[in-house]
Amino acid sequence: MPQLFMESPLLFIAVVFAFCLVIGSFLNVVIYRLPIMMERDWREQCEEFAKSPPDLDIPEERFDLVVPRSRCPSCGKLIKAWQNIPVISYLVLGGKCAGCGSRISARYPLIEFMTALLSAIVAWRFGFGVEAIAAIGMTWMLVAISMIDIDHQYIYDNMVLPLVWVGLTLSLFHPLDGAEKLFIAPKASIVGAVAGYLSLWSVYHLFRILTGKEGMGYGDFKLLAALGAWLGWQMLPLIILLSAVVGAVTGIMMIAFKRHERSAPIPFGPYLAAAGWIAMLWGQEIVAWYLDYWS
Repeated sequence: MPQLFMESPLLFIAVVFAFCLVIGSFLNVVIYRLPIMMERDWREQCEEFAKSPPDLDIPEERFDLVVPRSRCPSCGKLIKAWQNIPVISYLVLGGKCAGCGSRISARYPLIEFMTALLSAIVAWRFGFGVEAIAAIGMTWMLVAISMIDIDHQYIYDNMVLPLVWVGLTLSLFHPLDGAEKLFIAPKASIVGAVAGYLSLWSVYHLFRILTGKEGMGYGDFKLLAALGAWLGWQMLPLIILLSAVVGAVTGIMMIAFKRHERSAPIPFGPYLAAAGWIAMLWGQEIVAWYLDYWS
């Protein structure tokens, strides 16, 4: 099979796309359930916090990424296996529950399709090999982190900290034959993780001193540290610039179209994740083009 994938890149891309549709379906479960699992865990550990009314409807029975089975949020009817085929089931059912006819959010098939598409692009970019497998895994995590941050404005340590350690560990395998696009030297990885965290940490505290407000969360620092560990400190200026530009443009558009209050916070994690994903695939080429242009 590895030999077949190396000889037929299109087959590898197609297999990745199909497989990652299923992964996208699982990410929908992670995006919905992990915040509930985390809040329940926090309440069990903190007696004082447990006295306050819950922000989410937290079940008392077992609730994790495997149990219970998926149900319709409107009627509670169990979702059968054929009704849970990524994207296809949504189209067959016309975007409605088979039991009660309630509308199913288009967000679910969109996340499935986005996960598959981004993973297929990674497969096309790197080709079959260790780099592609690592980058596809990174893509899955960035999708989940981004959607949870959009929903709850949290970036959980149990998602982002493993990315830091995996990035540092992968640097131990540099150099590898044919691995010139992703894996970096240990020194660049370590400096990238430290510089990534401290750069946003410094901005956060400077903004707080000047305005008395908190401009971002600690999860953003850790996410940039993870990207620095994966891509090296050389990519950090590009990631920060891309995320700041996209975030500013998006925020202005949301305010202009009156879809967002000026005082309401905007999660920065999705912009960091998008910028990091772009830098992971084309960062070296973008930096080289920029240096050539100005030289």
